Amino acid sequence: METRAIIAAVLMAAVFIVYQVFFLPTGPEPTSQQKPVAPPAAPAPQTPPPPHTAAPAANKPPAAPAPKAPQALRPPQRLATVDAPLYRAVVSSEGGKLQELTLKYRGEKPMVIVGDLGPAGLRASSGDGAAADVVAMNLSTEGLTVSGDRPADLVLTGEAEGLQIRQTLKFHPETFAIDVRLRVENPGTAPRGLSLAYSWITRQAWRATPEKFQGQHPTEIVWSTNGHVEARIDDLSAVSERSIDGDWVGLDSVWYLAALEPRSPGFKIVIASDGKVPAAKNGDTAPVGHASIALRAMPTIAPGQAWEGGLVVYAGPKEYDRLKALGLEDTINFGGFPVPQRYGGLPMRWLGVPILLLMNWTYKHVGNYGIAIILLTVVSKVLFYPLTVKSMRSMKAMQALQPQVNTLRSKYQKDPQALQRETLALYKKHKVNPMGGCLPMVAQIPIFYALYLALSVSVELQNARFLCFITMPAWVPGLGGADLWICDLAAHDPTYVLPVLMGVTMFVQQKLTPTAGDPRQAKMMLVMPFVFTFMFLNLPSGLVLYWTVSNILQIVQQKLMDRPARSGAAREAKDAGRA
Repeated sequence: METRAIIAAVLMAAVFIVYQVFFLPTGPEPTSQQKPVAPPAAPAPQTPPPPHTAAPAANKPPAAPAPKAPQALRPPQRLATVDAPLYRAVVSSEGGKLQELTLKYRGEKPMVIVGDLGPAGLRASSGDGAAADVVAMNLSTEGLTVSGDRPADLVLTGEAEGLQIRQTLKFHPETFAIDVRLRVENPGTAPRGLSLAYSWITRQAWRATPEKFQGQHPTEIVWSTNGHVEARIDDLSAVSERSIDGDWVGLDSVWYLAALEPRSPGFKIVIASDGKVPAAKNGDTAPVGHASIALRAMPTIAPGQAWEGGLVVYAGPKEYDRLKALGLEDTINFGGFPVPQRYGGLPMRWLGVPILLLMNWTYKHVGNYGIAIILLTVVSKVLFYPLTVKSMRSMKAMQALQPQVNTLRSKYQKDPQALQRETLALYKKHKVNPMGGCLPMVAQIPIFYALYLALSVSVELQNARFLCFITMPAWVPGLGGADLWICDLAAHDPTYVLPVLMGVTMFVQQKLTPTAGDPRQAKMMLVMPFVFTFMFLNLPSGLVLYWTVSNILQIVQQKLMDRPARSGAAREAKDAGRA
């Protein structure tokens, strides 16, 4: 058996060797010999007879610099970690782009996804239409800690188009803004032109992505010229290239912003797109397009001279005070109240900004945004109490005249003009204004709408707790891992208790409100609480809390106004009984 095993092993080895010698060489030999063949390829340049000049001089110089120069000049990529109180960043030597930027804001919020979202680094070209390349640079350090009240600098140096480039990134401990300072020196003997661009890219199809990303999802591009917002592009898949003389440009979402702001003359805002079709739905893996914003400068530098420019990069939450300090407060989109165009509209920021500042001021004193919303609602109800009283009295007067109005309707069924004339005469006789119940409410609508918008765009409500008791165990069906009760005023109530409570209070309010007019319309109004309940099921808890408290205060006001009427009716009944 051992002899047979040895013979079998020898035969297998022989077959293996024969196979390698006679069959495999035809495939691997060309590939394995390509490396040694590459040097003999050097004679290939020798073949060009076209060089009409000296052949030996043409053979060696072109072959040496062409392949070796690009590889030797570009240093390998290095990374520098920046740890600041408000964020953690990783800066690449490739143009100083941010490989990572995670905000330490109510949890960890990423602002950069490599390849899909974030800065593309400093790019340079000769400015004559050539494609811009990322500038390879050297880092002054690979670790930087920002603490105390002093900013820290990260210096990057590199070379492009024969010019020396120095980029200084200044990180501040108390703000999300990063100062970028550029210096370009011309050591040559002739004037040189250069095109520098600092850009920020974003995916076009964020709305179609299923993944859960807790940071920024840019939904629009916004820019400002001459101190006010010029335009908003809310469809990132339809971005056309343009160059603008503006104040700043940003990739905007509801709660977070990535903005570029020039701090020296000579910069232009550039908005562009690679033109790819956004990712298709139904699981199709079509390539996703990208849109970009950039600041571009094209200086011409004299021999021995230098050009300097500066810009600010803001990547952080849309807190009004922080944005105001940089002149970016108009990125908070309060919208406009829908009034006829000929009246110029009503910018809701006139009302929304004071409400937002009042809510933040209240929070500083009470330490809870839920309580701040309740107090804000109480203040608004107190301010509009006179108008509410006037509206309620007018509606009660209309309700008292309703039997006489019904009599006129039955009398003038076939004569609408006579019915209208007699009804107006009845109102005039009793000094009742039919619009008295509506006008005070119309005056309050812009304020209530501004309150709604202020709470909708307030990033301060994100992860803000109100009444957070426990976290449900994972095994609880439907609520496993959910926080009870309201642990995030920017998210919907996971138990749906608050929306149901809102619907109940709205129904009670409708029942207590005096009705005047067609009884069928009054029954239709009782359906509104159910409609609003379904609408508010998935709205942020802060908005539902505001609406619920507003309904409760309205019920209290109606009860207080009904008390004199009930006491007067009781006195009249007592007097009638005595009589």
